[in-house]
Amino acid sequence: MKKSTKQQRANIVNKSMFYIYKYINTNITLEELAKLNSVSKFHFHRIFKEETNQNIFDFITSIRLQKAANLLITNTHSTISEIANTCGYSSHSSFIKAFKSRFSYTPKNWKNQGHKEYSKFLISEEKEFKNLNYKIELVSKRECAYIRHKGYNRNIRNSWQKLKALAYKYDIKEFTQIALLHDNPTITPLNECNYVAAIEIPTKLKLDISTFEIPQTLCAVFDLKGNYGDVLAFLRYVYHFWLPDSGYEATTLPSFVIYRKNLFFDGGDNFELTFYLPINVIY
Repeated sequence: MKKSTKQQRANIVNKSMFYIYKYINTNITLEELAKLNSVSKFHFHRIFKEETNQNIFDFITSIRLQKAANLLITNTHSTISEIANTCGYSSHSSFIKAFKSRFSYTPKNWKNQGHKEYSKFLISEEKEFKNLNYKIELVSKRECAYIRHKGYNRNIRNSWQKLKALAYKYDIKEFTQIALLHDNPTITPLNECNYVAAIEIPTKLKLDISTFEIPQTLCAVFDLKGNYGDVLAFLRYVYHFWLPDSGYEATTLPSFVIYRKNLFFDGGDNFELTFYLPINVIY
């Protein structure tokens, strides 16, 4: 396969995934995704399946259910029907059936502490984060170049090293290191989570790699220091304990971090970062 063809296929998958995550509350169609990438529906469907080993419709359904599972935990003042609609389900009964098939709990039982039992089988890390300080900020939009990595594991380092090489290639001497956390690892198996390693780039800089824009959004912002594995325990605490009692609700936008010390980029086992959680205010 030619280098240009390989890059084109990667761009199609990356652009489509980012679009699906962003508009998961809408009825996303095959025609819509094909038009987004300026290819035929048949061509798009074939490329996506070959590159990801997933059917596009199965992927969309999986993301809808993951987002719904997360919102059922964090958005305690929203009804199950409201959350189903937010994640693109127009039928209450079809949502309940699909959710139970995916998570082995009904949405009602999941919301009523079932998620904590489910999470125990995914993450073993337990850590207290008492007196957790945060602030509320309207975070400015950012233009980024990125590499998508499947799974939350130490192999994420490979993606960061490629981004370092890219920065050298384009003479980008100073850049912000950002990671998008599309999936909540407390309810999604680590090997299924989509991690996005990204560097902020000057606006309109043309690169031979996928780019995206983090939109301006209201966030709860936390500073965190720790060692490898602590982020998973922190995410469990934020989603399962802090957010439900905070007076805020999560949105379908992904959380992200900005590294001050990136263990995947610089080496070692310790990190320093700022965690950004997109939120809505409960009135």
